[in-house]
Order: sequence, then C-alpha cells, then structure tokens
Amino acid sequence: MGDRTDLPKTAALAVSRGTITNLSSPKSPPLILASASPRRLALLEQIGIAPTAVDPADIDETALKNELPRDLAGRLARQKAEAVSARHQCAFLLSADTVVAVGRRALGKAETEEDAGKFLSLLSGRRHQVHTGVSLVTPAGKLVSRTVSTAVIFKPLDDAEIKAYIASNEWRGKAGGYAIQGLAAALVRKIQGSYSNVVGLPLFEVANMLKGNGFPLWTDIKR
Repeated sequence: MGDRTDLPKTAALAVSRGTITNLSSPKSPPLILASASPRRLALLEQIGIAPTAVDPADIDETALKNELPRDLAGRLARQKAEAVSARHQCAFLLSADTVVAVGRRALGKAETEEDAGKFLSLLSGRRHQVHTGVSLVTPAGKLVSRTVSTAVIFKPLDDAEIKAYIASNEWRGKAGGYAIQGLAAALVRKIQGSYSNVVGLPLFEVANMLKGNGFPLWTDIKR
C-alpha cells in the first residue's frame, strides 16, 4: 500500500505496456500517473489502462495539526495532482495517496523494523481504516477528487507471527507496515469495502471518474 518509490523519480518516465494501451482509444489525450507506486500501475493495467507516462510528485506528506487521516489522504492526492499537472498540458492526470489509520491516528510508511513491529502490534486484533484520496485533472484543467475508505480487521497476532512478517521485509515502505496483496493476506480476518483501495487504488471509483470525464475505457470499445 501507499506510495513507496520503487520506480525512478524522473520528470517523466515513459511506460510501455504493448496491447494493454490499445484497450483505450489511441486518439484520446494521454494519461499521466502522478505516483511511483508499482502497485497502482499494476492495478490500472488490471482494468485495461496503461498510463502514457509516470511522473511522481515530490511533496511534503506531513499531516497538518489536528488533520484527520481521511482528510490527509484527500489533501495529499490533490496536492500531488496540482504539483504535477503543470508539467502536462492537455492530458489526463491521476494521483492518489493512501493513509492507514487507527481512530484519529494516521500510521505512516514503515521504514524500519521498529516501525513495522509497532504498527503490527497496534493493528493486531483490531479494526482499522484505509483511506485513499484520488484526484483527476482533465485536459481542460478540471480537478475532480474523492476519498474512499475501507475497513480492515486483523486477527490477533502473536509475537512469532509479527517477527515472521517483519523477517519477510514485505512491510518496507508500506503504509501501516503491511501489504494486503502479499503475505499479510493471511493476517486479515475481514475487510469491509474496496479491496483494491487497500492495495492503493479504488478501481471502481477510478474507472467511473475517468469515464465520467471523457477518458475512454475498454467498455467503450465498439465491436
């Protein structure tokens, strides 16, 4: 989950995905993904969308004083869109930010084993929320935003399970210290809401945002 930079932070990194790109009309304006998250790129490809380029935003992701986690996710997504859209005129631009929260507390991205251990201990046996803010800038410069929330319930974790997950290194750079699409799926007892939202991008909502603003999807292809 989250926006871990596994791709180079270049001004614009072209992405080629062969025939997947052709599921959208070649005559439509380009689509820029303002995120270096390989998970978001893979999720878009899952629904037949291959961005023309990946251009990550470089912004301060520190929460404001008394800012709620859901509000933080929405604000960061908008700021990423605004920061990158100036570099891409007459294009669709999609940005997102995922925040894992326990109550009013936002958990950051786990960067150390200590971070991961604290996060997993906090999530153990509890219900938490995953908020993903999504923003879309249209070729005409219109900004459309929404935030999607999913409830995730972890099983109670013992020390051995936490240590084993930390040893996997799967938690590195992940919001909340886990990746539901990986080994951590065995730790999740239940989710309420969008699964892809927990991975990093709510696909149903994103598809509707794109289609509703003129970006053609595979469902629009006439056969």
